Amino acid sequence: MFPLSVLLSKFIRKGTLSVVDADGKTHCFGGTEPGLAVTMKLDDAALYKSLFFNPELSAGEAYMNGTLSFPGSSLREFLALYSINQNRPRPVTPLHSAIGSVSRGLKRFQQSNPIGKAQENIAHHYDIGNKLYELFLDDGLFYSCAYFEQDDDTLEAAQRAKCRLIAAKMGLQPGQKILDIGSGWGGLAIYLASVENVEVLGVTLSKEQHTLAQQRAQQAGVADRVKFELRDYRQLDQKFDRIVSVGMFEHVGVPRYHEFFEKINALLPDHGVMLLHSIGHMSPASTASPWMRKYIFPGAYSPALSEVFPAVERNKLWVTDCEFLRLHYAMTLKHWHARFEKNRAKIAEMYDERFCRMWEFYLISAEMMFRTGAQEVFHMQLSRTRDASPIRRDYIVDKQRELKKREAERLPPLRIREMVGSL
Repeated sequence: MFPLSVLLSKFIRKGTLSVVDADGKTHCFGGTEPGLAVTMKLDDAALYKSLFFNPELSAGEAYMNGTLSFPGSSLREFLALYSINQNRPRPVTPLHSAIGSVSRGLKRFQQSNPIGKAQENIAHHYDIGNKLYELFLDDGLFYSCAYFEQDDDTLEAAQRAKCRLIAAKMGLQPGQKILDIGSGWGGLAIYLASVENVEVLGVTLSKEQHTLAQQRAQQAGVADRVKFELRDYRQLDQKFDRIVSVGMFEHVGVPRYHEFFEKINALLPDHGVMLLHSIGHMSPASTASPWMRKYIFPGAYSPALSEVFPAVERNKLWVTDCEFLRLHYAMTLKHWHARFEKNRAKIAEMYDERFCRMWEFYLISAEMMFRTGAQEVFHMQLSRTRDASPIRRDYIVDKQRELKKREAERLPPLRIREMVGSL
């Protein structure tokens, strides 16, 4: 099973991985520390080399193709074992160190998102049919990290709590003009206009999201104050009292961070406030997963904060607040995967089994990135002036309580979906 055996003998430090090769022979790789015991079966001898040279890409593709399986174990257990062992200070071999250096050197090209190309990258993931997302997201179609006030909150309750937290940090006031960059299916914009008398402009690059968001604003009775445009945020030139962006910054790319924050500065008045909700990671600057970049989010990257702050500083923006949601996205992704599996037969009819395996790999591997890996979500509050928001954080909790009362008066009750299995 050479050269894969060389890699696994050095990689597995916690737990045990038993590999059944293409000839049916079992090879055991045990770490020095106890942990998960996983069995992996390889049905194609070509995987010995491909998994050695590019393990992340090849493992995902092999699972999609059905040539990699886990008899007596599960994909979740394997990805958990991989994630736990991946947290190491240096690559396992000099060759993998060299491969990593080459990948980092290509980072600028991997994250190229100029106007036009950015829309192509977004369409790859978001314009594959709204019906798919309706089958595993919450009723509000929020495709970003929820905020769980209690571990046993429903997904619907946690997504509304996320909106409430963001709205509280924005410090909404009647009559304000709000910009939502990357507005998705419109859920946050509709929420903001429902709990406060504000005007919201949402911009998105997804045609399918744009169409459905407009319909949902009409249905919610806020279409007179909530508008959506199929437009790149870089093409805007008016001022907004508040700007919010949830789950869009991951599609900007490090080479364009200066451009992003320069535009934010230009769109904000002196006492305006911006709330940025983004995935990041606690480890040093790196590159995106090659499998995730190829099959799920082309051009996307979750930054280290050391890559974000320099661009903020160069554009003379104050970071007036910063908060980290560490396990909330792992909990969100587990809900999504449970709902995806509940509707797997429908999704297979819409697409095919390979598509289902691809999304299964995506949802579980993403969960592991947040549960045992280096990923986290950060909320960064920005302004052009130091006193644009209150200097004590009490106002956030006070505002959340106020908004919860308004929700009871102005929003329909949360619908709780029936779930299969324990979350």
